[in-house]
Amino acid sequence: MNINGFEIERKYLIAMPDAAFLENCESSEITQTYLLGDAYTTDRVRKRVRGDGCEYTHTVKRKLNNMRRIEDEHVIGEEEYETLLKRADPARNTIRKTRHCFEHDGRLWELDVFSFWDDRAFLEIELTDEGDAVTLPPEIRLIREVTDDPRYTNAALSLEIPQEDITGKG
Repeated sequence: MNINGFEIERKYLIAMPDAAFLENCESSEITQTYLLGDAYTTDRVRKRVRGDGCEYTHTVKRKLNNMRRIEDEHVIGEEEYETLLKRADPARNTIRKTRHCFEHDGRLWELDVFSFWDDRAFLEIELTDEGDAVTLPPEIRLIREVTDDPRYTNAALSLEIPQEDITGKG
């Protein structure tokens, strides 16, 4: 989602929530492939499966700062999706994740669970202004905010997956 062509987002690295929490969310399966492009933009296609439906999108983002991006996203058909996949960046892995959406504090939150982690996940919130206050759901155990950490973008994960110790023991 974007507001006036901008995406304003905060992102958190969290401990994997329990299954009971995730059962109360609206869930979808996402396959995200990054395309060849330039150093200033990320270009991707996404297949999102929800229930019996499937939606394909093409998104181009240009970073303005760690929280704000110019975003051009539009729904495409399966044929265009398959054509764009031919431009997949061979240096990047396709990202597969389950997205769990829920409302808290009057806002829509997105919780992304990746197959390559069993102990952590991402929690994201899109805002209308960079200064908006955010209150995390009490059921969520925050590891830390990663909005400003370039290793924790999906585009970065397609290149390398951080495996840092999140237990605080090492």
